[in-house]
Amino acid sequence: MLHHPTLDKLQTLRLLGFLKGFQEQIQSPDYASLSFEDRVGLLVDRELTERQNRRMANRLKTARFRMDAAIEDVDFKQPRGLDKSLILSLASCQWIQSHENLILTGPTGTGKSYIACALGHQACRQDFSTLYLRLPRLLDDLALAKADGRHPRLLSSLFRADLLILDDWGTRPLTQDQRHDLFEIIEDRYARRSTIVSGQLPVAHWHEIIGDPTLADAILDRLVHNAYKITLKGDSMRKKRTAPSATPKMEL
Repeated sequence: MLHHPTLDKLQTLRLLGFLKGFQEQIQSPDYASLSFEDRVGLLVDRELTERQNRRMANRLKTARFRMDAAIEDVDFKQPRGLDKSLILSLASCQWIQSHENLILTGPTGTGKSYIACALGHQACRQDFSTLYLRLPRLLDDLALAKADGRHPRLLSSLFRADLLILDDWGTRPLTQDQRHDLFEIIEDRYARRSTIVSGQLPVAHWHEIIGDPTLADAILDRLVHNAYKITLKGDSMRKKRTAPSATPKMEL
């Protein structure tokens, strides 16, 4: 039997998992003892796995995480106020389905960005679209977008993400335009999408960094009151890093 036309058709249909599995079955005599139904079942499973892997790769690429982080590598031994049961509960991503938020605060180096990225990675595993952004850069991009006409489209892309991670929150006071942009982002997502905010500044000081009392109240009302809150403490965990010549897997 000529298999090349079938392989070409599978390639045209982009059934890449089915194609790889079919090639394996052709080349291996081990499959000869299986029934037709079993062999087709294996091909369908292979196609499903291939598509899931591609979707996962695309979600990770779109997310643009700052670091490669995973829940399995979070260090719960370091005394920094991290509740293991809460992190594992958040890893279920039920809070994303419920459109709740998460606020991560604490000194530099305590692992806020790592935890945010680890939870974002977990969201990608569970088929939630995720986007990681540093807030200062995002606000600068929004200002440029107003000048070249991309502003509505950029705001729309921020809304579409099931989980939006805004890292480095509160590093500088906001301008009037930045306050309005931030309010639009939080307002669009309120009760419809989930947001992680990560930064050194405690929530109690957010009013002064936002600047305008009315907008600060509006932003905090939509962001804080339906949010899980994790306040980290302690010394910088970067001190744990070894010499550059060694490359052990980091846990944060």
